[in-house]
Amino acid sequence: MKKSSIRCLRAAALAGAAVLLSACASGPRDNISMIPADQTAQQTSKEGLFTQPVKWDRKKPGCTGDCPEIKVDSLVFPGMPKLTKLVDYALAVMTGVNGDHPHPYASLAEYEAYFWKTAAPRDSTVFSAKTPYRNKNLTVVELNTWQYFTGAAHGISATQFLNWDNAQEKVLGLENVLVRGKHDAYVAALKRAHAKWLAANPDAKADPATYNRIWPFQPSDNFAFSDAGLVVKYNSYEIAPYSSGQPELLIPYADLQGVLRPEYMPS
Repeated sequence: MKKSSIRCLRAAALAGAAVLLSACASGPRDNISMIPADQTAQQTSKEGLFTQPVKWDRKKPGCTGDCPEIKVDSLVFPGMPKLTKLVDYALAVMTGVNGDHPHPYASLAEYEAYFWKTAAPRDSTVFSAKTPYRNKNLTVVELNTWQYFTGAAHGISATQFLNWDNAQEKVLGLENVLVRGKHDAYVAALKRAHAKWLAANPDAKADPATYNRIWPFQPSDNFAFSDAGLVVKYNSYEIAPYSSGQPELLIPYADLQGVLRPEYMPS
């Protein structure tokens, strides 16, 4: 997948997520909760948002032999239907290889129907969502997709973080967590993290000039809060070859003093 296509997919997912959040805020809130309503408040008042798994594995109905397949290992958030809808939507629109055209689906159910109509015999899609970090104020959701297209040399993976403010019920973007005017300082801190990652990368150490020419540093807003700092994750081919997987860079909180808004710094 071209770098530009990956960036378009991420931009499309984020833009669509913003639209969905706006719609959810003003429209009716369907009850998607998988537990009785009288238990919801008790569960969601615990440390972080309460989650429940959604897992299934299906092949194209009526198909025999080599068949298209979809696997889902996702989450729902009882008591927080807006986030449940957002995760479902964002996973669906993280699929495809061309970010220039709108997706003809806006949920995993719609994607499934589309996939059975269009998939080749060995096509496969895997969706997953997990919460690598959460507390009473914040829930970080890591969304992952993996797609294999019949005849391709390998599958295509993509990752997107959602940093969810539990009280405000919204996704926090960089503009929400950085001190005004400090975006360049954030990029500089990310570049230092990248240099540290390169120093431990055997391929980069073997021929630094060639590696940096083919795989130059580039900023990213795909960040997640953690105990140690901001984790910034890149998809395959963005700053490294496919063999490197999806690189993760850690910006320690110490490097974000005066850059990250005080309320998001560890106390």
